[in-house]
Amino acid sequence: MIHIIWVALTLIGVIFAMFNGTMEEVNKAVFSGAKEGVTIAFGFISVLVFWLGLMNIAEKSGLLEKLGNLFKPLMRRIFPDVPPEHPAMGYMLSNLLANMFGLGNAATPLGIKAMEQLKKLNKNKDQASRSMITFLALNTTGLTLVPTTVISIRMTYGSHNPTDIVVPTLLSTFFATIAAIMIDRYFYYLRKRKGE
Repeated sequence: MIHIIWVALTLIGVIFAMFNGTMEEVNKAVFSGAKEGVTIAFGFISVLVFWLGLMNIAEKSGLLEKLGNLFKPLMRRIFPDVPPEHPAMGYMLSNLLANMFGLGNAATPLGIKAMEQLKKLNKNKDQASRSMITFLALNTTGLTLVPTTVISIRMTYGSHNPTDIVVPTLLSTFFATIAAIMIDRYFYYLRKRKGE
């Protein structure tokens, strides 16, 4: 569906440009946007390779497993409907850890796998389960310790101190995560009280 929306937006833009006589500006924007996209992608590569390498080292050294064990009691409290040894718990934990290190690209497939497992746990119902809603809220707020993507964009555009964003990102995502959990719990207990 999303590809249809993008094609429609592109066609509307081109038709609008033809009638307004601004096709030259559209052509310039297309080529400059493509060039800028490649520049940003190359900026991402160096930072992502570094952090993915560190994640790989952390996994092989057992650090990720220790971090996972550290967060398991918290995960059990946040997701009481998910059995501790269910594959969904592992995928959710890996997804949240990848997001903490700013590896959104690596976190996405893990998040999709987690949702698939949560849907199986929900007996493949079309309605989202409590755990699915909570996971989506946590994933959306994305508690981030190291905002890898933002740092790489700042490096690409010549920021004098690209890591200045670390503390504000940590604080804003921390408070957003706390707020998401509180709101999620509020609506859960509200639904429970109404007997839904």
